[in-house]
Amino acid sequence: YRDAVYTLAAPFEGQAEELIRLPLRYSGVSWSDQGFALVNERWTSSRQTRTYRVDLESGSTSVLWDRSYEDRYGDPGSPMSEVKEGRRLLATANNGRDLYLTGAGYSPEGNRPFLRKMNLRSGDTEEIFRSKAPYYESVLGWVNREEGSYITSRESKSEPPNYYLRHIGSSEMAAITSFDHPYPQMDGISKEMITYEREDGVPLSATLYLPAGYDKATDGPLPTLIWAYPREFKSMAAAGQVTSSPHRFKRVSYSGAIPYVTQGYAILDNAAMPIVGEGDKQPNDSFVEQLVTSAKAAIQAGVERGVVDPDRVAIAGHSYGAFMTANLLAHSDLFRAGIARSGAYNRSLTPFGFQAEPRTFWESPEIYFAMSPFMHADKVNEPILLIHGMADNNSGTFPIQSERFYHGLKGNGATARLVMLPHESHGYRAKESILHMMWETANWLDTYVKNAPPRSVDVDGPTGR
Repeated sequence: YRDAVYTLAAPFEGQAEELIRLPLRYSGVSWSDQGFALVNERWTSSRQTRTYRVDLESGSTSVLWDRSYEDRYGDPGSPMSEVKEGRRLLATANNGRDLYLTGAGYSPEGNRPFLRKMNLRSGDTEEIFRSKAPYYESVLGWVNREEGSYITSRESKSEPPNYYLRHIGSSEMAAITSFDHPYPQMDGISKEMITYEREDGVPLSATLYLPAGYDKATDGPLPTLIWAYPREFKSMAAAGQVTSSPHRFKRVSYSGAIPYVTQGYAILDNAAMPIVGEGDKQPNDSFVEQLVTSAKAAIQAGVERGVVDPDRVAIAGHSYGAFMTANLLAHSDLFRAGIARSGAYNRSLTPFGFQAEPRTFWESPEIYFAMSPFMHADKVNEPILLIHGMADNNSGTFPIQSERFYHGLKGNGATARLVMLPHESHGYRAKESILHMMWETANWLDTYVKNAPPRSVDVDGPTGR
């Protein structure tokens, strides 16, 4: 056993009593007013999560769920809660025998959020609501649980999110809000969820955005920006699961790549970059190789659709996505340029682990070295734009990461630019910072991607170099 949960009754005097002892690591508890609690534990290296139902009077326990948390298709959902007399408690029915669950509803055709009722004794579930195409609709909370009324948020590719009132047992709904389209000039932009496969058989996905009025028959392949963020998995099956929806509204945020579709670029947003380590292997044992093959597959998927010009593709990301960007430029020639924001580039500066890496620098110095773009700065032969907040207090991405990487790049003759944003932390907030960042990005893309001279790129080679 590693952790335990104790209770101490008001007025909080005397000795606390053990409620439950946990073999994994404690990850939260939810209380009900029906004499029980749900206690969660998880273990990162195996991706295991377990939820116990604990009787508060007798202390008896039963396992409600025991599963891999990276298997999103098998996610049963999260218990709903409600506020009673100032306390947030589990939303139950039938004198505590039933529990309400909501979830993203991950599925191969895209996310379909749901509302379910689960019997805590039998484990049987009843589906009350599930989102249907061509909309993406998620349950937000109860209006009156006894009457069965609840609020949802409903959107589509062309309709912004609005709130609706629904009732259990009825398909009718009443609009609560009618928000206008926040940027109708973006309505002509096309959005499509695409799926493709990596050369090792892992299925991947991305969201493809194309400019308004674009016709590939007459306009031909476009300069392209790929935006991504790598994630680690312990199974290939989980790595290939779809985690987005083709029916979500086209949200435009400064923090991503979508604004640049207005500048004539094809955008591959949230392109999957899974890093898999099955069995005794750790995902990062082959981080670089898997990163390159995922990037190759994304480019090839766009090329096969006739919308991506393989000679004019940029890669970009924030934080771990910046780390990914630098590694792809160092270990492949798939891209014409890169934009890396608020990244970490020297893993010896995060010696006690990073992301889901369980080993320390002293246990596996070769992994830390191989994964650090700083150690391979001499191999970066494409233009790279580095952006960082000068007040970044994220433990893995102190500003020195970009400063030292920039020095390494320039010392080896690379085309690099470092932009430091005053007073900004890991994410950027000031209007001046955001607009300047977007100006820098647009200029970089236009100079080194859109208007770059032709070159030959072999996207079928073993490394992409």
